[in-house]
Amino acid sequence: MNTPTVRIIGPGRAGLSFALALQSIGWDVRKPLGKEDDITNIEPDIDFILITTPDHEIASVAQNLKQTNATIAHISGVTELGALLPHEKRASLHPLVSMPTPEIGKKRLLENAWFAIDGDSHIELIVDVLGGKRFYITDDLRPLYHATACIASNHLVALMAQVERLSNELNIPFDPFLRLSANTLEGLSELNTTEALTGPAVRGDEATIHSHLESLPQAERYLYECLLQEAKDIANQSIINESK
Repeated sequence: MNTPTVRIIGPGRAGLSFALALQSIGWDVRKPLGKEDDITNIEPDIDFILITTPDHEIASVAQNLKQTNATIAHISGVTELGALLPHEKRASLHPLVSMPTPEIGKKRLLENAWFAIDGDSHIELIVDVLGGKRFYITDDLRPLYHATACIASNHLVALMAQVERLSNELNIPFDPFLRLSANTLEGLSELNTTEALTGPAVRGDEATIHSHLESLPQAERYLYECLLQEAKDIANQSIINESK
């Protein structure tokens, strides 16, 4: 089999992460193209064109590409395959990893990552060569899927930002709390959420919860109260399940 060829359009963090990862396993990755480059005359021997631009630019990029035998894929979690019209071999390839830098992104793409895919079946080859795992997400489920991914990653960072602020308030290191969070997340690979949940919400310790709210800066209470209510709901559901 000939070495597959790839052209990436969008040389940002995600695009360069894919470029480095695919180069490292021996694929022929042509120079990524940016806004200043002419994308209307991409060479005909390309097997895959990955559009790694911001979501709102995907349709425009696809419309400016000549008809091709390449599989054209975007890496957006929420954009529908229709954005890649008029091309026939359309696919989506969303990596369920965070890529804050190309080097970190490359590493994570090669660490048995999960990918949400749809469309042209040739896209499975990229998942396979990267050593990844895949599931299929159709257009109608993309918004919910992407919201779930944002909660798992972006909202987690927002939560840890609160922990960092409070550790600074206490004038103690952030790292011990980060390790505590890592241990909790690790436990969720073996326990379900109701089993993994601990703390005053599970124990019904209202006096402790009250002391928390009294001690928190006013600006930090809203997020605490929102997640406290969710923790109580999980704890109550656990009690209901045990009584059945």
